[in-house]
Amino acid sequence: MNDLPPDLPRLRTLETWLAMSLEVVRRKIADVERREAEQQYGQEHRPPLPDWLIEMGLGGRDPVYVHVGGCHMAGKRSRGVERDQALRAVTEGIDACPHCRPDTELGVLD
Repeated sequence: MNDLPPDLPRLRTLETWLAMSLEVVRRKIADVERREAEQQYGQEHRPPLPDWLIEMGLGGRDPVYVHVGGCHMAGKRSRGVERDQALRAVTEGIDACPHCRPDTELGVLD
């Protein structure tokens, strides 16, 4: 850094500005590290995916599809259920997802 000012007052001003800038950078680093640690914790402590899902219709009352847990086609209105509930839903006429085929997984023949 050969472009430094030659006099002490400007050098002190530059030193103050650099110290303030360094503090801003250190705070940002701490924020990013904290956010990354929270994301890592969330990933490590995420509850397991349910084995079976029932997707509800737009009104939220009537079931529309039964899915295998983790099906990429399951909508946001899906909820995890036990195997016997999924089996009952398929046998009572709730459509099985044509992508993940829970009826096959459950042993129900079409």
